[in-house]
Amino acid sequence: MAIRTRIDIPLEGGVQAELLTFNFNTRERGHLAFVFNGWTKDAPRLVRMHSSCVTGDIFGSQLCDCGPQRIETFKKCAEAGGIFLYLNQEGRGIGLEAKIEAYAVQQDLGLDTFEANIVGGHPEDGRKYDIAAQMLRDIGVTDIRLLTNNPDKVAQLQANGITITEVIPTATYVNAHNSRYIGAKREHGHTLMQG
Repeated sequence: MAIRTRIDIPLEGGVQAELLTFNFNTRERGHLAFVFNGWTKDAPRLVRMHSSCVTGDIFGSQLCDCGPQRIETFKKCAEAGGIFLYLNQEGRGIGLEAKIEAYAVQQDLGLDTFEANIVGGHPEDGRKYDIAAQMLRDIGVTDIRLLTNNPDKVAQLQANGITITEVIPTATYVNAHNSRYIGAKREHGHTLMQG
């Protein structure tokens, strides 16, 4: 794998970033990296790995906390000259249509999203972060400070040769519609704090 395209992209708020695409095999497509200007070498690069969430990131679904987390961590990466990896792993890796089907099962049977994935014949969380580690290496970054609440992201990056010098939790955005979703993340080991 290697970087395929680099373009400078102006973003809202007067922020400037370099948007990168990568050469992937046919199974791994659609992952993006936003590399923000302003990083100084006094600390390892701040990195966020954010899995795509069409319903939350684009349409503002209240069933998850993805949209607010995307906004928060995108802003933090922009301020620190960090790297924001937008990973094409919708629905914890099961895809958009399957995620929406899992939402239907969740609502019909009163399950959480992890349980609904299992009922649909999918893993609780099928995301793999080896591709993110490779993207970081292609950018030239192997020592990072990671923005996450998910211990699996930490473990998988470390297993793939990325040194994490600090784990910085993101805020938790609870609303009237996602409290069960947030509770399930807590039960699965996520470190959660109030937003």
